[in-house]
Amino acid sequence: MKVIETALPGVLIIEPKVFGDHRGFFLESFQVERYREAGVDLPFVQDNHSRSERGVLRGLHLQHSRPQGKLVSVSRGVVYDVAVDIDPASPTCGQYVGVELSDDNHCQLWIPPGYAHGFCVMSDVADFQYKCTDFYYPDDETGLVWNDPDVSIPWPIATPRLSEKDQKLPTLRQLLNGEE
Repeated sequence: MKVIETALPGVLIIEPKVFGDHRGFFLESFQVERYREAGVDLPFVQDNHSRSERGVLRGLHLQHSRPQGKLVSVSRGVVYDVAVDIDPASPTCGQYVGVELSDDNHCQLWIPPGYAHGFCVMSDVADFQYKCTDFYYPDDETGLVWNDPDVSIPWPIATPRLSEKDQKLPTLRQLLNGEE
């Protein structure tokens, strides 16, 4: 597999080796030793799968006291996936990495604990998988509003379909000041 470092510390784009022929393809989506060598060395405790339609934007989510590292991928469709550094002590706080993940490119994004994460669907439908390093605790969840002008993510859709919860998320400034 090919591992590409990004501008955010620890956030990696992973391009697995894909073996394809006239019958289809095969790829190894996770192998603990190879991923450990790449820097993905936390144990995974939960796998999630979501399906969304074109224009849906989920995120940008995070957990306060039990942050999750996430290894994300798409098995059907195309998404624009984003990780945002929210650590006030980090020199890259407020910066993001955005990458297209699809069933054609088979790429994965490793997002270490402590980043906000979200994605929007660019195809008619998308199946999105993520392996998590901690369990989901609804009472611990917060996030960052998708269109925060201080972060300025160039989402590929102008008017996304959002959950009620995601519409009310704080800006980065509010999050860092504890004004959730």
